[in-house]
Amino acid sequence: MLKPALQLRLGQSLSITPQLQQAIRLLQLSSLELQSEIQDLFESNPLLEKDEDFDTDDTAESKDKDSSEKEIDAEQQTLSEDLPIDSNWEDTYPEASVYREASSQPVVDIYANESGAGESLKQHLSDQINLIHLSETDRALAYTLIDEIDVDGYLCDSIETIYQDLLESLPELELDELVSVLHLIQQLDPVGSGSQNLSECLDLQLQQLDDDTPFLATARILVQHYIDALGKRDLRLLQRKLDLSTKDLELVINLIQSLNPRPGAQISNIRPDYVIPDVSIIRTSTSWRVELNSDISPKLKINQAYADLAENKKNNEANGYIRKHLQEARWFIKSLQNRNDTLLRVASAIVAHQQPFFEQGPEAMTPMVLRDIADDLELHESTVSRVTTNKYMHTPRGIFEFKYFFSSHVGTRDGGVCSATAIQAMIKKLISEESHSKPLSDSKLSKILEEKGINVARRTVAKYRESLHIAASSARKSL
Repeated sequence: MLKPALQLRLGQSLSITPQLQQAIRLLQLSSLELQSEIQDLFESNPLLEKDEDFDTDDTAESKDKDSSEKEIDAEQQTLSEDLPIDSNWEDTYPEASVYREASSQPVVDIYANESGAGESLKQHLSDQINLIHLSETDRALAYTLIDEIDVDGYLCDSIETIYQDLLESLPELELDELVSVLHLIQQLDPVGSGSQNLSECLDLQLQQLDDDTPFLATARILVQHYIDALGKRDLRLLQRKLDLSTKDLELVINLIQSLNPRPGAQISNIRPDYVIPDVSIIRTSTSWRVELNSDISPKLKINQAYADLAENKKNNEANGYIRKHLQEARWFIKSLQNRNDTLLRVASAIVAHQQPFFEQGPEAMTPMVLRDIADDLELHESTVSRVTTNKYMHTPRGIFEFKYFFSSHVGTRDGGVCSATAIQAMIKKLISEESHSKPLSDSKLSKILEEKGINVARRTVAKYRESLHIAASSARKSL
C-alpha cells in the first residue's frame, strides 16, 4: 500500500522570462516584420507612442556622439574601444544611428515601394476575352482554356486532352472549334499565352513582327524545326541545315533571343518583396562606419500623461490597466534598444572581419563562420544566427544579407584557406572574360584555380557555377 510522503529535492532549471522571450523574438524579426510588430503594439497599448518632438537638426551634435556609432579602423581592422555598447534603459531613446549629412544618405520612405497584389495572367486574359464579341459557347471554351494556362503562359495539358474532357459536357463539340478559340487566345496580350510548347510560343511572337524584319523567315524555320539544336548550341548543325554564314546565324539567334520564352511571367499577381537595409556601411577618410537605418525603428516614448496616472496610489481597475501597459511599453522599448545595439555590434564585427571585401571586392572575401563573430562579441552562436537572418546591410558595393559574409573555405597550396564566396567570385570573373567560341569547362576552371594555388575539384567548381546560375560550357558557346 502506497503512503503519501513529502520529499525535498534540490535542482537547477532554466526559465525564460517574458521580457527575455520578447527580446529574443524581436531579435529575429526582419525589418518589415518589426514594422508590423510596432504598429500592432501602437494599436493595443495606449501608453506607447512615437516621439514626434524629436528634432533632427537640434540633435545633430549629440547624435554624432551617440554610443550607437561604430567605427572600424581601416588599418587595424578592429572595433573602436572608445564607443560603449551598453545602453542606459530609458523610457525615451534617441535615434540609434549617428547623424547623416544631407549629402550622404537620402531619407527613404519604407512604404514608398509597396504596392498591392498585381493582376493574374488568367484575369488579364479573361478581361480581354470580355471585350471580344463571342458566342456563349466560344466564351465558355475560352474561359476553360484560360484556366488550363500556367503562370508562364503554357497550356498545362495538350489540346487533345482538354478536348476529350470537354466532350463529356459538350458531346457535339468539334476539335477544330476548340483549336480556333485557342488561336484567338494566343493572339491576346501577352502574345504566345496558351502555347503548347516553346517552339509554338516563339513562332507566335515571330508572326507579330513586321514582314520586312531581317531573317524573319529563317528564324521561324529554326524555331519550328531546330529548336532542340539551338538549345544544345549545336551551331554547326544549324549552319548546315539553314545554309547560313557564321555572321548571319548570329543575327538569327539574336532575333530569337529578343523573344520571351515565358510570356506569362510579364503578368504576375505575386506581390514583390522589397529589401530594406537594416544598417548602412559608410566609408570615411580613415575607416568604415556602421549606422543603423533609423527608418526601420521609429523613436518611441511613454505617454507621460498616462504614466503620471500610474503613480496614483488608488488600486482600482483603471490604474491596474495603466500600470500593466506601462510595464509592457517599457519592456518593449528596452527590447527594441537591445535589438538595435546587438544588430550594430554584429554588423560592426562583420565589417571588421571582412575589411578586404569592402576594400577589394568579393574575390577578397575572408572565410568566416558564425562562431567567429560569437567569440569576438561574447555572444551565443544562436544569437548571432538570429541577428544575421533576414537582415541586410547597404554598402558601397550593393545590398547584401548578413549571411552573405559567412562562408566555408577550401585549402590553398601554401597551407592557407580561401573563402567559398571568393572562389565563386573568381569563377564568375573567369567566365565573364572567356572566349564565347571556346568557353571554359569546369575542368579547365579547376586547373586555372589550381594554378592560383587554390585546390578545388571539378565537381566543386560545377557546384559553385550552378549556384551562380551559370550554364555549362556547352550552353555558353556562341559564334
